[in-house]
Amino acid sequence: MISYIHGILVAKRMDSVIVECQHIGYEIFVPLSVLTQLPSTGSEVKMYTELYVREDILRLYGFTSEEDIDIFRKLIGVSGIGPKGALGILSTLTPDDLRIAVLTDDAKRISQAKGIGKKTAEKLIIELKDKLKSIDLETLSQSSKDVSGLSTFIDEALLGLTGLGYTETEALHAIKHVKDAESTSELIRQSLIFLAKE
Repeated sequence: MISYIHGILVAKRMDSVIVECQHIGYEIFVPLSVLTQLPSTGSEVKMYTELYVREDILRLYGFTSEEDIDIFRKLIGVSGIGPKGALGILSTLTPDDLRIAVLTDDAKRISQAKGIGKKTAEKLIIELKDKLKSIDLETLSQSSKDVSGLSTFIDEALLGLTGLGYTETEALHAIKHVKDAESTSELIRQSLIFLAKE
């Protein structure tokens, strides 16, 4: 098992990167979201990896955080979703957005990923909801580095935003982008500003 590779980013491709470590170049397949996060070639990187072995296939898949590789492992554990489908989902949705979609039964949002139909999205929600249910709204929102001070206001703000006609998914997406809200009204106000820009 290769848990991570720490080395020099020597190349970026359409769906993979090459990282050189100890004079060996490892090809690591990544979603589009990871490609946009990586520094320029020649920089030092640390990629958390999953080695996928099936018959004549031997591939490394990688992410920049342990949380993201954990979501990838959960996705490929869903029957009918392989690494290609999992990368498609994580190229369309961030791991946090995927968690929100699963917890709010938003199959439509998940099915926006290439190669993922509505039935597969619904199946994914059923299979992953139990694995993600321990992640409450507060923890989910605070997983964003830009969010602080939301712990006592999230439930009330969520209720307020859905009362204004926004879906639960839209409201959660906005809430997790809010910075330094110190009251429910301020959290709702900043969320509405974010939603107006979307």
